[in-house]
Amino acid sequence: MNRLRFIFVVLIISCIALVQGCQHGMTSKSNKPVLSLNKVVVLGLFPAVTEKSEPATYQSHLTGGGPVTESVSPDAARKISLILDDMVAAQKGYKLVPYSQAIEKYSKIIASGRHTDAQADMAFKQVGKIFEADAVLAGYIYRWRERQGADYGVESPASVTLDLQLIRPMDGAILWKSVFDKTQQSLSENLLDMDTFIESGGKWMTAEKLAEIGIRKLVSEMP
Repeated sequence: MNRLRFIFVVLIISCIALVQGCQHGMTSKSNKPVLSLNKVVVLGLFPAVTEKSEPATYQSHLTGGGPVTESVSPDAARKISLILDDMVAAQKGYKLVPYSQAIEKYSKIIASGRHTDAQADMAFKQVGKIFEADAVLAGYIYRWRERQGADYGVESPASVTLDLQLIRPMDGAILWKSVFDKTQQSLSENLLDMDTFIESGGKWMTAEKLAEIGIRKLVSEMP
């Protein structure tokens, strides 16, 4: 009996060590240089593919990674942009140009015809110059797959892929970037993903809740 108890304790300790060593179980790629930023424009997140787009193969604007063909509604992008705005304001010490002001300028630039949605990166720089900012915080949502089911039972879980970048208005250089790519799994499927299980309260999350966790993670990585 004592031998079995010893083996059990060793297994538990090993699992805890693995969890602590895999704090980045939510797939994320980041680059954290030491930056001196004062004024930052929060431009928010945009659908990489809208619901009106024809099915096609899209590449990550940051990673150049695998194809993305799932559409994202503008409403979902707006909700997550507001969450991003609140988190950056609460956690970072930048002098901020809030999302509401930034997106208004961006929309006017696009409407003027000076830049199209396909030239969004150029419009990002223009917004930063208008506000004389050190950087523009913007990104894309590549996948927004809503869960099929309820809190405690799903046919398919929520799945989200999004990225964020800090862009220097002067030349469009990317000062920092990071990616969040997550499909929720049950604890039995992935014991190492304890963080997600705890944050979800043991429930199956909506896409919005999963995206909120992703935004919180990316904001914590920002310089």
